[in-house]
Amino acid sequence: MHGQRINRQSGIRWNGKVLDDKICVKQRRNGGKMDKKAMYKLSYGLFVLTSGMDGKDSGCIINTAQQVTSEPNRISIAVNQANFTHDLVKKSGKFNISIISQAAEFALFKHFGFQSGRDVDKFAAYEHCKRSANGLYYVTAGINSYISATVEKEVDLGSHTLFIASVDDMEVLSDTPSATYEYYQSSIKPKPAQTASTGKTVWRCTVCGYIYEGEELPADYICPLCKHPASDFEKVTQ
Repeated sequence: MHGQRINRQSGIRWNGKVLDDKICVKQRRNGGKMDKKAMYKLSYGLFVLTSGMDGKDSGCIINTAQQVTSEPNRISIAVNQANFTHDLVKKSGKFNISIISQAAEFALFKHFGFQSGRDVDKFAAYEHCKRSANGLYYVTAGINSYISATVEKEVDLGSHTLFIASVDDMEVLSDTPSATYEYYQSSIKPKPAQTASTGKTVWRCTVCGYIYEGEELPADYICPLCKHPASDFEKVTQ
């Protein structure tokens, strides 16, 4: 490297100066702390994932689905392992994703995102759905298309499982643009109600609005409604 050396004890020598790798990490952080809000700058779509097995159907909201190959046509989805729908996909090896459009109402997110399929049958009285050729439900309201797929491979990622699947069928239902996570936050999710200030400190889930009362939020806390982690909560004073 033209006379420059890497000193594994003190850091990297660059243009005659030693750069401490620990200092470099700190310089990339905001005030010495990692700015977790940078994750919100990633662009996500929003989808209703559905699956079923042995007469049991369920669905949940996910924000990670993408095409990974064109020949053969494959997609991947990442699903929280705490979701009942995750278990159905894992056992059945098949699923549908209904792509949420900007015409979706908040009720869609409440129905599929704020209650567990372990506790309720989400399709028992739900009218805005049909069964596709693979026998699974897909959603018809607030959706612009759906894709049916068969799992080929799965990867355990810790909190989530990555499913890689071959596409079996798909259909466009509407020309309405797809909703992004940013669009959900700005245009679909209701704004917090304005109340008289009490000076009380609470933690609010930025995904569903659930309120946790307390000065400190446990690091391992999981939102009881949408199952998002503590990193998706913000500290607010009411």
